[in-house]
Amino acid sequence: MGWLLSLLSSSMNKSLSYGIGVIGSLCVHALVLSVLMIPSSQDTKSIIIQPQYINAKLVQLAPKKKIVSKPKKIKSNSAIKKREKQRRLELAKAKQKKADELKRAQADLEREEERLDKLKRERLERERLAELQREQVAAEFAQALADEQVLINVQEGEEEANSYRQLIQQRLSENWSRPPSARRGMETLIRLQLVPTGRVVGVTVLKSSGDSAFDRSVEQAAFKAAPFVELQQMSPSLFEKKFREVDVSFSPQDLRL
Repeated sequence: MGWLLSLLSSSMNKSLSYGIGVIGSLCVHALVLSVLMIPSSQDTKSIIIQPQYINAKLVQLAPKKKIVSKPKKIKSNSAIKKREKQRRLELAKAKQKKADELKRAQADLEREEERLDKLKRERLERERLAELQREQVAAEFAQALADEQVLINVQEGEEEANSYRQLIQQRLSENWSRPPSARRGMETLIRLQLVPTGRVVGVTVLKSSGDSAFDRSVEQAAFKAAPFVELQQMSPSLFEKKFREVDVSFSPQDLRL
């Protein structure tokens, strides 16, 4: 509100000063006119007041300098084309450089993948070979155990078979009747065909003693000694392997002549 009053007061002062100036000017002009209009008291001469002229000169203001913009140099078509060609070459070079970098990066990536794949294959191959070696060692160990067990079984079976052969030879001796032609040192090798019950179903002379009566006496002793009921306690596998057909060598040692 204060600034508004200050503005009004300033405007009023300016208007008052202007009005006083105008009134003063009018008063001066009126005084001059009244002097001119009063008749002179002298007879022949009148007082003429010459107005003073102010030699006013027209002040010519210096013309404003026009700012003239320098005309832009219009580049020739050849320069534009050259610059455009250079720009295209630079873009092409940049594009080719980027493509080459991408190609090298892709090649590096492929080589790295190949290296990793090779390492993986080598690792898998080592693991496979190690597994094969373990399997081979395990198989060899199992085979060694099996062979050892077979050997044990063979030895045990052979011992058992020998015990049954001795039994058969003993039973043959107990049931053998000496023929008159028997002499010390005679030996006959026979083959007995048996069944699991111990019954003799056949006798074959494999090696003759040279005396038919002695050979016949051994055959008769085999039939008389049967059945060998002790064979029923034998395992079926041992019987099939050793006693389905069993060879027995008969040579009495108690002969004097």
